Amino acid sequence: MNCLETVEPLLPRALSANARFAIVAPAGPARLDADKARRWFESRGHQCRIYPGVNQADGYLAGSDQQRLQDLHEAFGDPQIDAILCMRGGYGSMRLLDALDVELIRRNPKPLVGYSDITALHAVLNRHAGLVSFHGAMLNADLLGGKQEPTVSSLLEQLGGRLGQGDAIGHPAAYPLNTIVPGVASGRLVGGNLSMLGATLGTVAELDCEGGILFIEDVNEPLYRVDRLLTQLRLAGKLQGLRGVLVGDFAGVTVAAMTPLLLDIFAPLRVPVLAGWRSGHCDPNVCLPLGARVRLDASEQSLVLEQALFKA
Repeated sequence: MNCLETVEPLLPRALSANARFAIVAPAGPARLDADKARRWFESRGHQCRIYPGVNQADGYLAGSDQQRLQDLHEAFGDPQIDAILCMRGGYGSMRLLDALDVELIRRNPKPLVGYSDITALHAVLNRHAGLVSFHGAMLNADLLGGKQEPTVSSLLEQLGGRLGQGDAIGHPAAYPLNTIVPGVASGRLVGGNLSMLGATLGTVAELDCEGGILFIEDVNEPLYRVDRLLTQLRLAGKLQGLRGVLVGDFAGVTVAAMTPLLLDIFAPLRVPVLAGWRSGHCDPNVCLPLGARVRLDASEQSLVLEQALFKA
């Protein structure tokens, strides 16, 4: 498999008015207020279709592997579906990877949205399908959970094609960013949840940082476990060829506490590092286009798109 740097991105179509979202649950189970969900989409001029696995539970999984995989495949294959929104994270996406029909997805490119455990799906879609996907708000915790702006606006702005080449991805001023290592770099944005990036080593979803800007975030991981995960990636050679690092929220671990570790891991690589980005397990949760080419300026604390996210 070619490295991500050599794979041409596969672009879906931007959402128009009255778009239809597929609601799927590739990972853990959750209770859904279907009427509340439909009202949420209708109030924004859209529709949703809730797939069967959303209403199922098999222990810590949202239905059987077969059901969750079938929902994903049907959502990608259905011409009436415009975007695919994950219900929640938890665990379970990895169990689907070896049976995921990448060719089906390549024939029917659509934006997939989620974070946390959904990192495993992002990795396969970005690396093996070349599809740009979105590390952004999920249905239960974020959209129906009332997270503050720009959680919703950043998601709909990107999915609606209102950001293009040369546009900066906005970050809320109320949450200052921190320059750990100054500098500027360009590359494909890769990564997601740090625990999942470690768990997928040796699999089809293994991290590929060659020529990339690495984004990491996590929750419920004390500093020593963040150290262990980053060291695992370093020892596995996964940070070779890295061009820059965007550090997201690590709930319970401050940027000040993480700074010595970030310097230990990334300063020897001589790449820019910007920390404090609000994306993932945090409020607000800013959407990021994984697999897209971006320009990270850690000195000026900005992230700018270097490509269109959707077909013209």
